[in-house]
Amino acid sequence: MKKNPSDAFTGLEAAIVLIAFVVVAAVFSYVVLGAGFFTTQKAQETIIKSVEQSTANVQLIGNVYGLSSDNANITEIRFSVGLAPGAASIDLTKFKVAFSTPSTNLVILTLGDTSSQAHFTAREGGEGPSLSSLDPNQQIEIAFNVTPVPANTQVIIEIRPAVGAALPFSKTSPATITVTNVLV
Repeated sequence: MKKNPSDAFTGLEAAIVLIAFVVVAAVFSYVVLGAGFFTTQKAQETIIKSVEQSTANVQLIGNVYGLSSDNANITEIRFSVGLAPGAASIDLTKFKVAFSTPSTNLVILTLGDTSSQAHFTAREGGEGPSLSSLDPNQQIEIAFNVTPVPANTQVIIEIRPAVGAALPFSKTSPATITVTNVLV
């Protein structure tokens, strides 16, 4: 029986086609796995950013004080804030404090913009120069002037960091105004 030389090439061609399929499948699977890893990484980054945005990094420490110069109305508000455990430093230049009462409009205060009435100061321990950042394990006192607040008036304050959830709280001025008042 005589063999046809073209029969041998058919087997070789089949082997080449099989190898080509294997190489194409390997490249395709590499691309699919790479896309999967990339998608997983982006999903993880999104989850981390979401948790960072949704958690309150700033917390109120101690009492909220209202100061009066005439024993009739509160004209300045002071309170201390710090970072929650594990929170990263916060840029106070992008930090905002919102203040209102039932009889006044909402005022948005920014750090140290002394060109307007709508500014606050942030000092460590209430003394020294105004700070531009809040670091872990640091406690700062925020102080700002307000339109005179009479006795038994609700004040609404909201701390708005650039990153993380806002921290709203509501306090009421006491029935009798003195020089230093604890808002409850």
